[in-house]
Amino acid sequence: MVQWRLKANMAHEIQSAQPAAPFPPLEQVTKPNLKTSEAAFYLDRATQTLNIWACRSGTGPIKPKRIGGRLAWSTAEVKALAGVQS
Repeated sequence: MVQWRLKANMAHEIQSAQPAAPFPPLEQVTKPNLKTSEAAFYLDRATQTLNIWACRSGTGPIKPKRIGGRLAWSTAEVKALAGVQS
C-alpha cells in the first residue's frame, strides 16, 4: 500500500512539473549571433527549415553567416523577424 502511494505521488509530481525553457527569452539575448537550434526555437521553425534557408539562398527571410564552417544567425535579424524589440 505504501509503495503504491509513493509511485502515485511520484507520477503526479512528474506530470505537474513544468518543463524548463531550453533558451532564455529572446528579449534578454545580447550575443550578436545565434546557433541554428536557438534561431529555430525563437522563430518556431524546425532546425531543418533553417538549414534549407541556408542551403537554398533566397528561399528564407534571413540569411546566416558561416563562422568556422558553422551557421550563425544574426540576433538582430531574428528579433526583427520574430517581432521582438531589442
